Amino acid sequence: MSNPNGFAFYIPGALLMLAGCMKLPALWRNPKDELLRSVCVLLFVAACVFAVAAVPSIAGINRITGVPNMAAPVVYSILTAFSGSNLILIIRWSSGPAEATQAKRRARRCTWATISVIAAIWASFVLGDAPVERLTDLDTHYATTPFIREMIILYLVAHTTGAVMMTVLCTRWARVVHGPLRAGLVLIVIGYILNLVYDALKFTAIGARWSGHNLDHLSWPIAPPIAAVSALLVGIGFISPLIAQRLINLVSPWRQYYQLQPAWKELRVATQHSINLARGLRTPIDVRVCQLESDIYDGILTVHPYLDPAVHAHSLAEARKTSLSDEDAAVIADAAALAHAVVLWTRRTSEPGAASEEQLGDKPVLTSAVSAAGLVLLSQALHKSPIVRATREAAVLESSNR
Repeated sequence: MSNPNGFAFYIPGALLMLAGCMKLPALWRNPKDELLRSVCVLLFVAACVFAVAAVPSIAGINRITGVPNMAAPVVYSILTAFSGSNLILIIRWSSGPAEATQAKRRARRCTWATISVIAAIWASFVLGDAPVERLTDLDTHYATTPFIREMIILYLVAHTTGAVMMTVLCTRWARVVHGPLRAGLVLIVIGYILNLVYDALKFTAIGARWSGHNLDHLSWPIAPPIAAVSALLVGIGFISPLIAQRLINLVSPWRQYYQLQPAWKELRVATQHSINLARGLRTPIDVRVCQLESDIYDGILTVHPYLDPAVHAHSLAEARKTSLSDEDAAVIADAAALAHAVVLWTRRTSEPGAASEEQLGDKPVLTSAVSAAGLVLLSQALHKSPIVRATREAAVLESSNR
């Protein structure tokens, strides 16, 4: 990644810039969303890191400004801004609504600290003297030059401090979260461990110069590829949970739709279809789910007079024997009572004069059907539970013998 053409820097930089541009419409719609704003800043700053750190860009900055090594404070400032933007994002990302004020205060302090370091970098460059252009080895070539030396050490110390803080914060947070967020945090931690390796190589090469030795190869060409991979991993680590959450939001309604199918099929015979919202293949999935839930509730209401408390109690006891939690056992009991009621209702509608006494007495309350999540659990129990299957088969056998 240290090639003179800079493609290994420009390609990931372009990808990060594209990811940042894709976030701009959302930021335009929600300009007060501080987390989204921090994500956009991070992506654009990361893209700038790749854009200015390539050898052709360094040479171009020096040539355009007419100042030898002007690219040095530019690159160091952007690297410092990248570290600061990472800290600000992780502060806002890991803070809940109750900590919003505290997070804003911490982010403000981090912003001012980053600005102060950048200002010190530029002041050191202005006070120093670096007349000979160095495109790849400025850190080691000017390691003993007054003020330029301080500029180099300042950015490395700021970079190392940011890497240590990010590693600690993300490691601590990754221990208490799961799924895509945890995977993203792991990528960020790996990226910042590589950052620390980069800093260690730089410090070692500079320290060697101070002691009269030459380990410049650690600073270049070994260190820059590590930094580039680090920045890429950190950028991916931040955006991957956001992309994963968007995919989950897209897939979740479809998953819910198919999970509700068993309950809909079970109650289809008792559904009245008083309102039909879903019309054709072009109907949005949210509308389809709403229609399915409406049909299921309609069917439950229809067969409710035939819910048998004895069947519910027996199924609950059987479910508890299988070491299920109280919640799971209650869902299975609800599903068994519902499947039994559907069979009784079907027999009653086919034989109008039969078993009117089933409508009497207190009926069990289907507690699992009071929420969308509970309805999904009820549907899956109707489809998978052997207790529900046995109850349904017994009810069918009983009805056929009457």
